[in-house]
Amino acid sequence: MSFKPFHLLSAALMAATLLLSACGDAPGTGTGTGATAKAKAGSTPVSTAAIAAEAKGFTAGQAMSARTVYVFFDAQCPHCTALWMAAKPLKSQAKFVWIPVGLLNASSTAQGATLLAAKDPVAAMDEHEASMQAKGGGISAGSDIAAQKEMVQKNTALMTRLGFASIPTIVGTHAQTGALVTQEGSMPTAALAALLGLQVP
Repeated sequence: MSFKPFHLLSAALMAATLLLSACGDAPGTGTGTGATAKAKAGSTPVSTAAIAAEAKGFTAGQAMSARTVYVFFDAQCPHCTALWMAAKPLKSQAKFVWIPVGLLNASSTAQGATLLAAKDPVAAMDEHEASMQAKGGGISAGSDIAAQKEMVQKNTALMTRLGFASIPTIVGTHAQTGALVTQEGSMPTAALAALLGLQVP
């Protein structure tokens, strides 16, 4: 099996409408050279510091971990669902910060905002992804989430400025070398561990 990331229809559409082309639901490995896929040149250099300073997400895993992994995801993306499941066995080794963006449709922003607004975002994400796996469309959008919708829109703009064109997008540092690593597309657990320099469970 191979994971194929969602791709934007064109650079112009990415800048103007942030729409992604349709893609099959079958998961597998992501794209890239070796374990790492480089982002296209964006107006903001890719760094974990830039993401930490601007992005709004929620944490799954060890909250106090020195190892932080950032994941841009769309609530309507089946490959993001696959990555959520693949990352679960690694949560004891790193802090995963899941950053919702709105790229696929109107539900993307509303559901992403609902996750940000949840009292327990991880439990809400589990519920959402279970619904996505069952072809149920995900959780219902919450009410009074205007502020969180704005956060999702800002996350989307940041992702675009960083030059990424696919979801999910992973950004972190290798646990052994400290090198910046990025990956556009989902990955199974073993490949994700190798990308991040973590132990394969």
